[in-house]
Amino acid sequence: MRVPVSWLKERLELSDDVTAQDLADAFVRIGIEVDGVHPLEEITGPLVIGRVAEIEELTEFKKPIRYCQVEVGEAFTAGEDTAERDEDEDDDLDPTRPRTNGIICGATNFAEGDLVVVALPGAVLPGGFEITARKTYGHVSEGMICSARELGLGDDHTGILVLPPGTADPGDDARGVLDLDDTVLELAPTPDRGYALSIRGLARELGCALDVPFGDPAAIDVPEAEGDAWPVRIEDTEGCRRFVVRRVTGLDAGAPTPWWMRRRLLLSGIRSLSLAVDVTNYVMLELGQPLHAFDTGSVQGELVVRRAKEGEKLTTLDDAERELDPDDVVIADDTGVISLAGTMGGAGTEIHADSTDVLLEAAHWDPPSISRTARRHRLFSEAAKRFERYADPQVCAAAVELAARLLRQYGDGSILPGRTDEGGTEPHPALTMPISLPDQVAGVRYERGVTVRRLTQIGCKVAVGTGDDGTALVTAVPPSWRGDLNQPADLVEEVLRLEGYDSIPSVLPTAPAGRGLTETQRRRRTVSRALAEAGYVEVIPFPFVAKATWDAFALPEDDPRRGGLTVLNPLESDKNELATTLLPGLLETLQRNLSRGFRDLALYHVGQVVLPPGEPVAVPDLGVAGRPSDDELATLERSVPPQPLHVAVVLTGQRQRAGWWGQGEAAGWADAVQAARTVAAAAGVELRTEADDLLPWHPGRCARLLVDDVPVGHAGELHPKVVESLGLPRRTVAMELDLDAVPLPRSRPAPAVSPYPPVLLDVALVVDAGVPSADLADALREGAGELLEDVTVFDAYTGEQVGEGKRSLAYKLRFRAPDRTLTVEEATQARDSAVAAAAQRCGAALRG
Repeated sequence: MRVPVSWLKERLELSDDVTAQDLADAFVRIGIEVDGVHPLEEITGPLVIGRVAEIEELTEFKKPIRYCQVEVGEAFTAGEDTAERDEDEDDDLDPTRPRTNGIICGATNFAEGDLVVVALPGAVLPGGFEITARKTYGHVSEGMICSARELGLGDDHTGILVLPPGTADPGDDARGVLDLDDTVLELAPTPDRGYALSIRGLARELGCALDVPFGDPAAIDVPEAEGDAWPVRIEDTEGCRRFVVRRVTGLDAGAPTPWWMRRRLLLSGIRSLSLAVDVTNYVMLELGQPLHAFDTGSVQGELVVRRAKEGEKLTTLDDAERELDPDDVVIADDTGVISLAGTMGGAGTEIHADSTDVLLEAAHWDPPSISRTARRHRLFSEAAKRFERYADPQVCAAAVELAARLLRQYGDGSILPGRTDEGGTEPHPALTMPISLPDQVAGVRYERGVTVRRLTQIGCKVAVGTGDDGTALVTAVPPSWRGDLNQPADLVEEVLRLEGYDSIPSVLPTAPAGRGLTETQRRRRTVSRALAEAGYVEVIPFPFVAKATWDAFALPEDDPRRGGLTVLNPLESDKNELATTLLPGLLETLQRNLSRGFRDLALYHVGQVVLPPGEPVAVPDLGVAGRPSDDELATLERSVPPQPLHVAVVLTGQRQRAGWWGQGEAAGWADAVQAARTVAAAAGVELRTEADDLLPWHPGRCARLLVDDVPVGHAGELHPKVVESLGLPRRTVAMELDLDAVPLPRSRPAPAVSPYPPVLLDVALVVDAGVPSADLADALREGAGELLEDVTVFDAYTGEQVGEGKRSLAYKLRFRAPDRTLTVEEATQARDSAVAAAAQRCGAALRG
């Protein structure tokens, strides 16, 4: 919200030495964010008021161009070059008659006789724009007729700034007329403080912060209604609690908006349209109560406040036809809907240039209803912004009265007797709290009477009493404009806010004694560190997925991974499910990095997934009066879906890059399996693998990961169709493992290092092509006994030498004894036992 400092100061009794920065600092202290302090930029050189004496339309150009004769004073302006003037002009001017300058202008929103602002040659406008006399469009232009944006008064550049008649005389210094010695504050109040979207609310806040008197602009004498101004019926009492109407007739349709009002609107970022519209906008900014003006001649019959009916449509003031929802609150007459309540009026009852009879309406609308309507129709108007944040229901009558008086004063209108005032609102309930509660919450002993004084300042009706136990209590009735004060904690916040958060000391709490990280936390960190040391880069992907992701993964319809929980209010409408696996987020991150030119990627993530819940559990509705019972806590625990901790990696491109040291090595399924082994080693467990077939992995290159014969995850190469669907490189591999399913080792014995040398032997075995390498390695390990320290596969061969349907697997066996030097005979005997076990379990035979 943009606020002129001069407008704020008008409502406060401030000394002259209070600067705009002082006001900005005061706002920050009481919790209202200041986005900027913008002094009006200085304009140097001759800037005067001019009267348009004559307009010549230059029709030989493609765009509208006008050559205007503008009266700018009674003498030459210093710095002008008379040699630049047209030859037919008389240089021997009489200084007693008006001085006229010829000026080229492309705007068409002014006419002969209008008062405009003229920057004469030698002036420098905001942005360093220097004005000179120059020849253009066949004429010498001696200055520039300015718009509001060119003068730094706002962003309106739709036309020239035209001043109302009688504002000033030609030749007057425009700086004094425009009051350019001002500053605009750009504020961003929090959404719960709707009252702060008005001069009334902001000035009251400053009054509290600076401890100065505040003059309430809503404190005007509102006479008793003498009958109804217009018949009104409220059918939807939930959507509208109060509806006030005042009628003004005989309005001068051509009456200009006074300059002081237009200036305030311009500095607040609102464009001036007409007197009636400007008055409603001005009252909205002043009091925080949005108004709507109906053209009375276009309203047919009784005004009815109700919900929209199915199929009803309304063309709003922005000329868009909108299909209404049955949840929308609307204002209707005998012809149908004429306004989208609290959001935007209808085009059919719009105030026109010739409107002389208007109905001024002020109402108190239900904030949630207005919020839903604004978002449903994408109509975030200034009115909706205030109504959805709660407007003061008690200011409706004062708002229409103030607007009616302004129309009477500046538009020669007549206020008809009578005011319709339907409905009403109840006062806010009283809140009671210990008078020392702010001290207890802040840990600060405030001066006596601070709580009562601060609550009174914000408008509460305060009474002090004593409880049954002798505790001093304070009872406060929140004012009508503070819909955000609903509990004692809100009152405490007000006291602390106005006393200053900087008065609350920052004390670092003492860390309680404990045993440090749990075993699970320590394992998570160890696993993450191990993957990082292995060359993987940690990423934090988006935890939500779209239904289309499972189609890209080619998962069957009954796959449990499709049963993720749906988020009611997702950050992205298409990604509205909680992820049941880490792969979608990791692969999306992989896609993003590939699109930015990266080719060799190894990414990992350790995070929770949310699995489909089991049987539904009725969640108890817990209050805040006391601690939940054990049964209620147990029910809450059962209602939470399983959220195990997973670890996943994805790889593509070269695992080992090429360089002067040799050829690179492309990432393959074995790297994904090795990543799982790295995780298992960091977790202190033994990992076993076996062949499996699970999407999105390739059926022939997918390994099931097992710990203690319990499946904990999968690793391997992604299915070619999945890779194609996601636009990933060929041979992309991935691994995902349920870290919570991996048991914590009960003990971590120190590794025993033998000082004796090993005996290295190789063995090549021929087995059926379908026998997994891991099964054969397990058989060798079991047969060799305790002397076998390590077994590693180093070659696989298929061909005529081993026969059709067979393959040869070669293993390196490392034997070592912990207490002596092992002989070759002992190692050979252990190898033979290993081969015998492999032959018995897997049908293996030594390769000849």
